[in-house]
Amino acid sequence: MIEIENLTKTYGDRTAVDDISLTVRPGRVTGFLGPNGAGKSTTMRLVVGLETPTRGSVLVNGKPYAQHQAPLSEVGVLLDAKAVHPRRTARAHLAALAATHGIPRSRVQEVVDLTGLGSAADKRVGGFSLGMGQRLGIAAALLGDPRTVILDEPVNGLDPEGVVWVRHLAKFLAAEGRTVFLSSHLMSEMAQTADHLVVIGRGRILADAPIDRILAGSSTRTRVRADDRPGLRRALDVLGAEVEEIDDDGVVVTGPEPRRIAGAAMAAGVLLHELTPLTETLEDVYMAMTQDEVEYRSGTGSAPPPVGAPAPDGEPGDAPVRAPWEQPAAVNGDRA
Repeated sequence: MIEIENLTKTYGDRTAVDDISLTVRPGRVTGFLGPNGAGKSTTMRLVVGLETPTRGSVLVNGKPYAQHQAPLSEVGVLLDAKAVHPRRTARAHLAALAATHGIPRSRVQEVVDLTGLGSAADKRVGGFSLGMGQRLGIAAALLGDPRTVILDEPVNGLDPEGVVWVRHLAKFLAAEGRTVFLSSHLMSEMAQTADHLVVIGRGRILADAPIDRILAGSSTRTRVRADDRPGLRRALDVLGAEVEEIDDDGVVVTGPEPRRIAGAAMAAGVLLHELTPLTETLEDVYMAMTQDEVEYRSGTGSAPPPVGAPAPDGEPGDAPVRAPWEQPAAVNGDRA
């Protein structure tokens, strides 16, 4: 368990983490979301003693991180996958960590197999792809078989199969009763992985709740179609609904529940031929929640880019929880 109380971190006149309190509990995957510069990585660094709090406290499994006699057996952490000597092999890196923390050398091969590093284990890390570097970072985090696992952007650089593997791994670890705390910018992936969400913006907690409760708290939106548009409009005006035109016979109504819309239409003698509740995605809810907390904002105009300008890059049914070694190992897109 991670217990954070009134945690604050300032750098000069800038506050990176602003008096936050939260508890990350075992047995579930807790997702940590927020815009760039929101304080996610700083919070994770404070948890494992890489930063000193200006105020407040952090306990990991009942103690400050520095007081654990065998920290790798208590907390496994991936913060920067590149923090490895580039001329070492993956196996040598893991063996050095095992030797300095009293971990049996046999565990090195276990995490190599677990994370799909197999054929790359004896290659130098400097030649690794981003995805294979992430797998090595996850292997190091799991080396001590820790009770608490903290992963900062663990799917960064992984191909789709690797992303699914991380999802199953996180769920499997939580199902074993471990504390799993991870961040990601992939909203669709977080929606499928996390049980609980903590959203941070400008160093402050914006939300701390189960993911289904966060999604349930979003505005009710319904797509409505009727041939009698003027009559439909009058019925919706009675409800005080917010209405957005979408085409010749359709509108999106925000506010009233579908049952109330149907009742108002019936009372007005308007025949509806569509009444479809629209479920907001986690990305929709997240964007609405953090729209005023973005520190570095890009332009959002609709004008096309200048001729010759590069095009913007795009971003790349959940299976039952299974042990990670039953999931696909590394595939070509992740290999060094």
